[in-house]
Amino acid sequence: MAQPTLAVVGADRPVGTVMRELLSSRRNVWGEVRLVSLDPAAGVSLPCRGVDVPVSPVAPEIFDGVDVAIFDVPEPAAEYWAPVAVERGVTVVDGSAAFRMAPDVPLVVPEVNRQAVRRRPRGIVSGANCTTTSMLMAVAPLHHEYGLRELTLASYQAVSGAGQVGVDVLHDQISKLAGDRTLGSRPGDVRQAVGDDLGPFRAPMALNVVPWIGDLTDGGWSSEEREMRNESRKILGLPDLKVSATCVRVPVVTGHSIAVHAVFGAELSADEARKVLRNAPGVILVDDPEADEFPMPVDAVGTDPSWVGRIRRAMDDPRALDFFVTGDNMRKGSALNTVQIAELVAMESERR
Repeated sequence: MAQPTLAVVGADRPVGTVMRELLSSRRNVWGEVRLVSLDPAAGVSLPCRGVDVPVSPVAPEIFDGVDVAIFDVPEPAAEYWAPVAVERGVTVVDGSAAFRMAPDVPLVVPEVNRQAVRRRPRGIVSGANCTTTSMLMAVAPLHHEYGLRELTLASYQAVSGAGQVGVDVLHDQISKLAGDRTLGSRPGDVRQAVGDDLGPFRAPMALNVVPWIGDLTDGGWSSEEREMRNESRKILGLPDLKVSATCVRVPVVTGHSIAVHAVFGAELSADEARKVLRNAPGVILVDDPEADEFPMPVDAVGTDPSWVGRIRRAMDDPRALDFFVTGDNMRKGSALNTVQIAELVAMESERR
């Protein structure tokens, strides 16, 4: 049986670049791989699986003969092109938020709810928000053992979550501030030194944290905070799960982190939680404060697992745990999760 054909839509974007790297390093389940760009003047070649592959501009006919397409494009482009691909017989795996909360589109983290891939009436599967993905890699195994009841979350999200422009803005701001060691000691001095070039952020990122990601929604919640709540409920199959999130942008290039307070239906100890997480797929336990071993973005960057540590039973509730999670938002948070879902679809096709 011939191997399926894959299209990578947005192959020239930052997450698309990581997708190409993953396709070059993982077990090869694909026959032809087509690289596709939203740029109508694409015409370049990019490396994938050890060879240079031409990049074609997106068009309806580019999907002819394709079995699976993975999308790394903005939401409006996904909303337009995903149905075009589906009409031509393609299963689309979309990494944007365009279809995540649609009731007829599965929202999947393979280590958590891989079975959801099987039912896709619209021919589309969505990957979760990168912060939600990293967090659920640790929360889901504990839920399966102890029954999750409530989540209180504080995220510390890297600037690469805003794209390459976010990374560039942070580095530019650091360069502006690097020569003056008095900055950050007086009201307004950092804002004045940075100037008006804030890029995609609401305030300076260098020497600062910004407690806002996304758009304003009802009740003062940001769209990112609502996404963490709604996506966690859908992926875990817990529509009434209590979730409260505060999402914060921090001056880290790559690697989203989450402080988690999780309440379960049964009592558990920190050691019991460590045992569960030590055996959980896609999780690496880094939890030795005496040796200064914690899960941190500077160590997790460029790796696939969610790094978990600082595990403590809550002081006031024997059913609650506090812990810290970090993961590379460009890999498992985005590109790897999408590639894994596509591989599940390919394996399912092989069994038919």
